[in-house]
Amino acid sequence: MSYTERNTWLYGVVAIAGYAVYLALVLPRAIGHPIAEVAYQAPMLATIGGAIVAGILGGIVLGAIVPRGAARADVRDREIDRAGARAGQAFIVLGAVAALVLALASVEPFWIANVIYLGFVLSAALSSAVRIVAYRRGLRA
Repeated sequence: MSYTERNTWLYGVVAIAGYAVYLALVLPRAIGHPIAEVAYQAPMLATIGGAIVAGILGGIVLGAIVPRGAARADVRDREIDRAGARAGQAFIVLGAVAALVLALASVEPFWIANVIYLGFVLSAALSSAVRIVAYRRGLRA
């Protein structure tokens, strides 16, 4: 498994794990209360920050264990990266459009923030999945 593929796995796992932690922190607070009234800001900021830190630390660890020069991206890595980025951008755009529609409809900020966060997580998951499949099966012409 190449260095870039390992980084892709790290990126996808950290994004999904961070969101799972966020849900585990917020959903129990909604028991017996309207979910839009739950204090979500601190858990959201903490899990986003934690995911960023975990991604950086994971990248450092991966970089430390990879032999010198093995971390260089070649043409195939760049093509796979582009394919994954294109696939992931769809959810960023959909999340932004959904958040805009919710804001224009004067929906609670809870829903707007969560739609944006979910869009980012889905983008990371899809782009990672596309990259991993491309590493395993190759890119289609």
